[in-house]
Amino acid sequence: MKKSFFAKTIRGRIIAMTAGITLIITFITVAVCFSVFQSFLHRNQIQTAEFNLQLVANSVNSDMEDILYFNDWLLANNQVLSYLESFKGKERMTYASREDKGLRTIALATFDRVKEEYMASSTQKYMTRLIISSDNANNLLQFIYLSGESSPHNVQRLLSADFYSYLYNSPDYQWIGFVDDPFFNISGNNPIIPLVRPVYKSYNSDIIGWTYLSISSNIVTDYLKSYPLADDSALYFSMGGKFYRIDGDHVVEMSPDFTVETDISQNVLDSGTRAQTVRMADGSHRTLVSRALEPEGWCLYQILSEQQLQAQRRFYILLMFAICLVILSLGGALMYLLNRTISQPVALVKKKIDAISAGDFSRDESIEWDHEIGDIGKGINDLSRSVVTLMDKRVADEQQKKDLQYQILQSQINPHFLYNTLNSIKWMATIQGASGIAEMTTALARLMKSIAKGTGSLVTLREELDLVKDYFLIQQYRYGGSISIEYHIESEELYQCRIHRFSLQPIIENALFHGIEPKGTAGKIVVDVKRTDGLLDISITDNGIGMTPDVIERVLSNDDEGKTKADFFKQVGIHNVNQRIKYDFGPEYGITIESVPGEYTTMRILIPCVIPGDEDISIPENPLDEGEKKL
Repeated sequence: MKKSFFAKTIRGRIIAMTAGITLIITFITVAVCFSVFQSFLHRNQIQTAEFNLQLVANSVNSDMEDILYFNDWLLANNQVLSYLESFKGKERMTYASREDKGLRTIALATFDRVKEEYMASSTQKYMTRLIISSDNANNLLQFIYLSGESSPHNVQRLLSADFYSYLYNSPDYQWIGFVDDPFFNISGNNPIIPLVRPVYKSYNSDIIGWTYLSISSNIVTDYLKSYPLADDSALYFSMGGKFYRIDGDHVVEMSPDFTVETDISQNVLDSGTRAQTVRMADGSHRTLVSRALEPEGWCLYQILSEQQLQAQRRFYILLMFAICLVILSLGGALMYLLNRTISQPVALVKKKIDAISAGDFSRDESIEWDHEIGDIGKGINDLSRSVVTLMDKRVADEQQKKDLQYQILQSQINPHFLYNTLNSIKWMATIQGASGIAEMTTALARLMKSIAKGTGSLVTLREELDLVKDYFLIQQYRYGGSISIEYHIESEELYQCRIHRFSLQPIIENALFHGIEPKGTAGKIVVDVKRTDGLLDISITDNGIGMTPDVIERVLSNDDEGKTKADFFKQVGIHNVNQRIKYDFGPEYGITIESVPGEYTTMRILIPCVIPGDEDISIPENPLDEGEKKL
């Protein structure tokens, strides 16, 4: 089945990935922003309601503080106390003043003083009625903010009210909720908060009278007239265990039409405010914000508007839709730019590759742009040039190989000719009884035969030591027997270890010419062969003049290879041997030199102990050996 465009081409995959990533980013952005906005919007709505309720609560608290302060002033004022003590147990003031003219003066003075304080209060409009009465309720002072439909003289309505006895006998202020004003003839039109307190003598606990103060419900509703409230929102007020719905200037007692489910007060700023999730009577879920007031048991509530939340949510959804359009538009523009930026360069690069496969290796600078694909184009041009260079080099190498094989064929003529000639000389010396000449000629012949085999292949240690013996025998005749050599081989099996041909002779030669000969005395060379940790360990020690560290470094680093067979032993010098070992066995193997100037020099070869038939280590043969074998 044929793959689709998006799955078949890199361009299609990039476009698909770009579109997918754009959609994912858009979805995540919208989801996260919507969640954050929802949370922020809800929290902001709660905190706005909290702020508004706090303003109302602070105002009501301030007014109630003034009213209670005024009432406490009444209970402790000396003139009020004097008035109540004077009329304690008296008949009505009309009869009492006939018997004692001073009582009337006290009553008038007390009335004026209380009226002065009453009128000076900033909350007088909420204190709709004030009564100061003696203990028998026969004598009283009354202050009314607005008379209206009240019956100011019928104090029995107050005394018979349900709340009077409870409030009178309470040890402190008690809030029983809103009640109908007992002095009004029409029920339900003027709800008040009643305040009844007994008055005690200043020097003992005897009750000499009582005070009554009615507080208008306007103390709460006045501050809610301009309260910002949506159509589906509602305000409630609770006091004395009673619950009220606030409807304009009216307070309507009711049972809560909701059930609290979850506390979400973490969204409010002040500890005096609470936020809760509630289930309404119709099953919907709403948010309730409440603010406690200073009078105990007083609390304001607001059911938050769902319509406002939905309106803001719709606005945000439109905003998110616009953001999505912008992001998708940017994604489309990005897809277009990627398509244009990638497609054309890729097509040109592909065209160049097709040209190379057809044999056109010329450089095309039009595909070397200043971006990543341009780097690929430059790499293709460099590769094309490298291919041409490698093909030319291969042709040249093949020609050079043919020339070298021809030179090898020529170079083998002289060693073989000399080898045959030396054999003839050996037999002539043997016939004539010159054993020294025969022995030296035999050694030289074997040495020339080894030279003819080249230096590339591995030989056994025994073969290499035989070559060293032939070489050293020739040198012994040269030096007149003033030099000697000893061989210490740890075990017979070490003779079978493989070693490079002509790897020991350059070290022996170095010991003779650069160690023993400059010393001017008899010299000795010791060859010690052993196995160390599975490795072939060969040490060659001479008692010559020794080497300084600088000379040691120069010996190991100087490459003095020659190019002709006439300079063969220089060609396979110490540096050359060291390099051959490292090339074939690894950089951790090779030659190390230890020397004390004037005493000795030890050159140590450390290589793997390779025995014929071992397949663990493979040593490459010299490519020129093929030419030698053909000879």
